[in-house]
Order: sequence, then C-alpha cells, then structure tokens
Amino acid sequence: MSDGCHGDSGTEATLTGVPRIALVGAPNSGKTSVFNGLTGLRAKTGNYPGVTVSRFVGISRTGRDRHVVEDLPGTYSLDPISPDERITVDVLHGRLEGAGRPDALLVMADATTLRRSVGFVARVLALGLPVCVVLTFTDELARRQGGLDVEAFAQALGVPVLPVVGHRGHGVARLREQLTTWRTWSVPVVAPPTEPGERDAWAESVLAFAGYRPPERHRATRRVDAVLLHPVGGTVVFFAVMGLFFQTVFTFAAPLQGGVESLFAWLSGQVHDHVGDPWLSGLLGDALIGGVGGVLVFVPQIVLLFLLLALLEGVGYMARAAFLMDRVMARAGLEGRAFVALLSSFACAIPGIMATRTLPSAKDRLATMMAAPLMTCSARLPVYVLLIGLFVDPSARVGPFGAQGVVMFGLYLLGAVSAMLAAWVFKKLGDRHGQVVPFFMEMPPYRLPAPRAVLVAMWSSARAFLRKCSTVIVATSVVLWLLLNLPLHTAAQLHAAGVDTTDSVAVSAYTADHSYAAGLGRAVAPVFEPLGFDWRINIGVLSAQAARETFVATIGQVAAAEQPEAPDRALRAMTYTDGPHAGERVFTAPTIAALLVYFVYALQCMATVAVLRRETGTWRWPAIALTYLTALAWLMAYLARTVTVALGG
Repeated sequence: MSDGCHGDSGTEATLTGVPRIALVGAPNSGKTSVFNGLTGLRAKTGNYPGVTVSRFVGISRTGRDRHVVEDLPGTYSLDPISPDERITVDVLHGRLEGAGRPDALLVMADATTLRRSVGFVARVLALGLPVCVVLTFTDELARRQGGLDVEAFAQALGVPVLPVVGHRGHGVARLREQLTTWRTWSVPVVAPPTEPGERDAWAESVLAFAGYRPPERHRATRRVDAVLLHPVGGTVVFFAVMGLFFQTVFTFAAPLQGGVESLFAWLSGQVHDHVGDPWLSGLLGDALIGGVGGVLVFVPQIVLLFLLLALLEGVGYMARAAFLMDRVMARAGLEGRAFVALLSSFACAIPGIMATRTLPSAKDRLATMMAAPLMTCSARLPVYVLLIGLFVDPSARVGPFGAQGVVMFGLYLLGAVSAMLAAWVFKKLGDRHGQVVPFFMEMPPYRLPAPRAVLVAMWSSARAFLRKCSTVIVATSVVLWLLLNLPLHTAAQLHAAGVDTTDSVAVSAYTADHSYAAGLGRAVAPVFEPLGFDWRINIGVLSAQAARETFVATIGQVAAAEQPEAPDRALRAMTYTDGPHAGERVFTAPTIAALLVYFVYALQCMATVAVLRRETGTWRWPAIALTYLTALAWLMAYLARTVTVALGG
C-alpha cells in the first residue's frame, strides 16, 4: 500500500476539463474492486491538499471519452466521526480547497445489506449531484436465496442502477459506458425526505416496491460461526489456524528459498569468475548480488505469508478473528476498529498507522499509532527465518507442529500482546476516563475468494518489499561493503600481522576484522555487550535502523567477507575475535534469543518514523516512539538472554 508520498497532481493537471466521477460508499462495499475495474489498476496515489488522508485517482477510458475516477475514503454516513469520513464529506460538499467537487457520483450499494445502503443513497441524493447507484454483491444475494428487481429498484430511486460484480469484472464494461452519459442521468421526481424517521419509511417503501428479499444466513454458516465466534472454541481454533499458518510458511517455502539462494550464489560466482578487477567484482558480486540476494532469498516466505493472509481474509475468517480480538482491544481501552489498523501492520507498520484515520477518537488514534510498530511486519520475517534457522533444528517437533513454525508463531504473538499492552499504557496516559466506543461489525459470508483479487493483494504487498530491496537495501549493502573493505592493507602490513597473503580466506578475515565497519561495531560494544552481541552483530543492528531487512544483508556480507567460499558455514562457526569471550561461538542460543526479542521490539524503520511525524504533525511522538521502543528492545533482549542462560541454553 502506498504511503501517500507520490502525488497525482500531474495526472489531473493534464486532464483539465475532464469530468470527475467520485466513488462513494461504505467500507467493504466493493468500491475498490469497481475502482480497479474502471481504471484498469492504473491508479495514482497521493494526499488531499493540506491533509494526510490518501486519495486514489485513475482514468477510465471508453473510446475517445476519458473520465477522472476518484475512490473516496469509505464512510457509513455523511455525519463524519473520523478524519477519513470528514474528508469524504468535505469533498462531496466542495469544501476541501484544492480538491474540487465531483461532477457526478457512483454510489456503492451492497445488495446483501441493502436496507442500510438505501438510507445512505437518500443522503447522497440530497447533495444535488448526478448519481448512479452501483449494486454490488448481487451474485452473493442470489446465491443466498435473496432477491431484488433491479429495474423496479431504479424506478423507485429515480436514478440509474447497474449491478456489478467488481472482483469478477462482471458489469464493469457497461458501467464504463454509463459514465459517458453522466450529464443525462435521471434524477428523482421527488427528492427523498431528509428527516431520519421519514427517510427510514421511504427506504422501506423503496425496498418493498423493488421486491427486496434479504439474503438468508445459511445453516452451515451459523454452525461454523457458533464455533469460530465462541470465546473459548474460537480462540482455540484461532491459535490452531495461526500455528498451521506459520508451519506452512516454513515447510512450503524452504525448497523455493533454496532455489533462489542457489541462483544468487551462481550469479555471484559468475561475476567473480568473469570480472577481472577484484574491487569491481567484489562490489558487484558481494555488495549488490550478495547483499540484495541475501534478502531476496526470503521472498518465497514473504509471498506465501501474504498469500495466506489474502486467502484468510477472502474466505471471511479475518473478520471473525477481528470479532474475537475486539474483546482484547476493549481490555486495552480501544475499540475494534483499532484491530483493523493493527492487522494492517502485519504487512507494514506504515499502512497500519495510516489506517488509524478511521478511528473517531484522536486519543485512540495516537495510542494505536504508538503500538503499531510492535506488530510483526514483513520486514522482520527475513530476520526471523535466518535466526530461527540457526537456532531451531528443522526436524524438531512441538506436538503436531514443527518447532520452527511454533517459534515463529510465538514471536508474532509476543509482538501482538506487546502492542496491546503498549496501546493500553498510552490510552491510560492520554485518556484516564475515556469510554470504549461500541464496535459493530457485519460478518461477511464464507466464500471462495476470487483468484485475481487474492493475487493482486499478494503482489501489491510483495512489490512493496521488492521496492525496498531496490532502494534502501542496495544503498546500505554498497556502503557496508565499502566499510568492510576499507582501509586497504598492503602486503607488507599483512605479512607484519602474520597473515598468509596467498590465503584469500585469511586475508578476507583480517581485512574485515580491521575495517571501518569493525571499528564502528566495537565503538558501540559497551551498549550491546550485555546482550552477547559482538561487533559484527552490532553493525547489523545499526544498519537495520534504516530498514530491518538490511540486518540479513549485513550479516551475510560479513560472513562472505570472512569466508567467501562458504558464508553459510562461516555464519554458524563465527567466533568472537576479541574480548572475554574470544574464541567462543557468537550465535549461541542465548545470543540468538536476545537478537530475536530485540527485533520484536525495536523501531528499526525510518520510513515508519517519517509517517509517524506526518500523521501526528510533530516530531515529539516519533521521538517518544523511537526512544521507548529502543529501550524496551534492549531490556527485553537482556531478559531473554538471561532466561535462556538460566535454562541452560
């Protein structure tokens, strides 16, 4: 998901005078699927003028006709209670300077919850803009034995009504044609009433005239929900699903990871074999291919993680998980909508922080933003996979599950529980007498998700990870390679130090141990020595401040610098080069446990810090977040190391 840093002004500036059609409707009403269908996924993202709420704008083309299509933030009402809803209402009324009022509106109406949708349509019709109602989820209405006469419904409303199944593309072409006639769309002969009671009666008369039969709730759905939504049974199922989830990530991605790793090893070898200049071959083979490849080998796990999340959301299970978690959120002093924001943080903390705009309370938004970085994002996954692979025997089992998957689930659970506790603390500090707002949520029916929708969701998240690899990680890898290979050492200096200049491994190890990177790692040694970290882990932790994934690239480069022929073996056999533990293995169980826990808590993402600054409007809260999470990471890592040592690890 975009963080809103890229503007769309260029698109709109070149289309002056082109009609602007806005999509408006409730969250989860199929609005985004319709928007993607109309624009062909060629959308621009940016921010509304003067505010941080994101806008999504694209172009719909029908022959020679073009229309600017804008996907407004979802809203249940035109009486806004959150920043997102307020922006939608301001745009519809033309009150947002620099945004402009739409020429016409496409109003999403979910056919399975049409009673609620019709009341919203009445409010929109009162705005006086040309309106076309887009009826979504009509396939689901029919499948669940519901019914609606679409023509009668359009006649009762007095405006065009088109059924569209956005995620399957049905009806999108017809809707695109409808946009070309927006100036001649019909309008109600008599405007709907504005008083709430009269409006409800009007809505019932419209539905009765259209012969609306709401969808039935299947007996099987009721039986399944009786288990999944049960406080005890649902929780047991949730933990079982999550355990299987992480077991799948390890089991099925491992062969693919091995293939990607072999590919990058081959590419690096080709560079070293065919590029004569040692410095150039090192820069290309070790810094670029080796550094970035060291992170890209974890793409199979990340893609599989996003695929499973998209499937769980598509079948309707994630809404049930949100319902279960609402009880936990209430204990933290937050409402259920905060869970949606925290859930978004599993992909990345940035969209999670941005999703807090849907919360009506400013204090709830702040508490959720301060907790969001603790949710385990995809950037931690490469670090976890690397360290768990060093720490846990792949053949070890915990009951029916593999031990590696159980440890991974434990880290995700630790992050989630810690996020709840952090939100509770910040909510108590900011609002000692606040009341929890009731959370209402409709349970979507169980359905087979459309393959295209799942693949799009998976690819959009994976693409964000790959984009980071091509920017932050490339830059960090090059800088680190230079720090590991400088200063240069002459043959005389190597002989004086007792290094055999004909032994490339010995030369590489000496160069790395006396490099600028080693000096930097040793300079911060007093801070991290109690955690068992040596200078090589220290520079990995420091480089991870830019982006967590760079830890993997850093450690991989360090191992390759010390033993180019077998970096994996070098990593497992790595020993302290000086200090009281000289000669002892670095990656022992206590050190790995401390590292894992440190990454659970530390705020190691400058992009997240920047978004916190933008969302809060001050550097105060990003500074507080960076300080408290770094201190908490150190303390919890020290505790993890101490406990592991006490247990004989």
